[in-house]
Amino acid sequence: MKHTLLRGVALAATLLAISAPLSVQADSSAGAYLAGRHALISSDFDKAAAYYTRALARDRQNPNLMEQVVLSQLALGRVDKALPVAKHMEELGLRSQVAHLVVIVDLIANAEYEDLLARDPETLGSGPLVDGLVRGWAHMGAGSVAKALEQFDVVSNEKGLRGFALYHKALALASVGDFEGAEAIFADESAGLSILSRGAAIARAQILSQLERNEDASAFLENAFGTSLDPGLQDVADRLAAGEQLPFTQVTSVQDGMAEVFFSIGQALNGEASDDYVLVYARAAAYLRPEHVDSLLLSAQLLDVLGQYDLAVATYKQIPVDSPDYHAAEMGRAEALRRAAKPDAAIEVLERLATDHPTLAPVYSALGDLQRQQEQYAEAIKAYDSALEHSDEGAPARWFLYYARGISHERLKHWENAEADFRSALEINPEQPQVLNYLGYSLVERKSNLDEALGMIEQAVAARPDSGYIVDSLGWVLFRLGRYEEAVGPMETAVELMPVDAVVNDHLGDVYWAVGRFREAEFQWKRAISFIDPEDTDSEADPERIRRKLEIGLDDVLVEEGSDPLKVVNEEG
Repeated sequence: MKHTLLRGVALAATLLAISAPLSVQADSSAGAYLAGRHALISSDFDKAAAYYTRALARDRQNPNLMEQVVLSQLALGRVDKALPVAKHMEELGLRSQVAHLVVIVDLIANAEYEDLLARDPETLGSGPLVDGLVRGWAHMGAGSVAKALEQFDVVSNEKGLRGFALYHKALALASVGDFEGAEAIFADESAGLSILSRGAAIARAQILSQLERNEDASAFLENAFGTSLDPGLQDVADRLAAGEQLPFTQVTSVQDGMAEVFFSIGQALNGEASDDYVLVYARAAAYLRPEHVDSLLLSAQLLDVLGQYDLAVATYKQIPVDSPDYHAAEMGRAEALRRAAKPDAAIEVLERLATDHPTLAPVYSALGDLQRQQEQYAEAIKAYDSALEHSDEGAPARWFLYYARGISHERLKHWENAEADFRSALEINPEQPQVLNYLGYSLVERKSNLDEALGMIEQAVAARPDSGYIVDSLGWVLFRLGRYEEAVGPMETAVELMPVDAVVNDHLGDVYWAVGRFREAEFQWKRAISFIDPEDTDSEADPERIRRKLEIGLDDVLVEEGSDPLKVVNEEG
């Protein structure tokens, strides 16, 4: 969901979180503050918390330092360490959204619902949506379902908040056994609750099952997610098909409902607000309900995006092995390990997961991608074989499996297999520019079916005119066809799009040579050599061949290689 109100709240809080103090009272405090600020900008919350705490110890009444300590500790999920500072800020009468949120979370955790209801949202609030929904659940905790439902209705009248409020009203009704009332809300298409989230869909399936409407629940899930379900959803679908009456587990207590408040807001803000701000809500939800798998997954994903890979891995590992979503956590952990430059550990995670879940195509696909990136092409082919075996024939994403397997075959010089896979990918997705370009370029390099290759690459360029790799392919196939003058324009465009790519600059040098622009050719070859990474053993740019071209010219190099020299005219006289 995209709400202007939420975006405004997120922006204001983010700006407050990263703004510098107006004054710092001592050099030692300044050093710690600057180190903390740098750490927070880098999303290194652990160091930020340590440095800001050190600065605060020397400047105890600085509201900005207090704010940063609370934010950093909450981003780490340490509500207990953020709480003393947050309480002190409230005692001083300071208004801080994140500090108020920490105090609210602590009151919820201690079931102090009357104290929650007594708080003034104007001076001690954490935002209209949070305060409104928390107040509704607090009435539930205080024993008044009627007041709770009335409060959810009040929130639903606020612009842009209707979906949130009705969702929590439905959960509240279901939590006290009023499944008919809850389903009436879900069935109201104007509320849009069925597609609010994966968790909301599972909640509705459980509610329908409680109403002895398993067939309706199964049909709803299939309509929402199709027939290819992840293990968590498949477990729900299998139990429904077996006639089991599913218990309602989405919210089993008032505290669960409160946790769902923070998770649902965080989920809605994800992609709309800064990642560190969304993380605060995900952490609050997980603190209130440690087994809330969706909150843990969201926290880990955000930490991964923020570059905090060790924290992401640790958070993914909190998902229990017997959870239906364990596979999602392990795939996320593998990705975080890969991004942390630990590919062997990532491959080990995926291989073990493939053993535990031998029919999950996404696991094999992820394993194949990682092995291909590590140039383990033979192993990648086996993984893609399994992914194709366990994916539906009609699945649109199968084109990528053929494409990726084709790349692996091509790198192993299994050209017939590679070409077959590329063409299979195009049968599924005929206009896919990546496949058109890769197959077209490969045909060019093999000097095979050049007219067909030209047509493929022209189609790819039409779809992705800003892709330097694809525009380079067009120039190169024209060069291979001997249409040198026509090749100049696309090759120059490709260099403009990718100015420091060694291969593209090398290609432009060859094209310039072919049209007799020898000095410009030599200039491009020299540029190409300067851009070659000595550690990139997989680069198509051969520095020794380029140096040889600089020594004797392209024509003589071609003769040395057993090819015919180019028919060129020396335009430079």
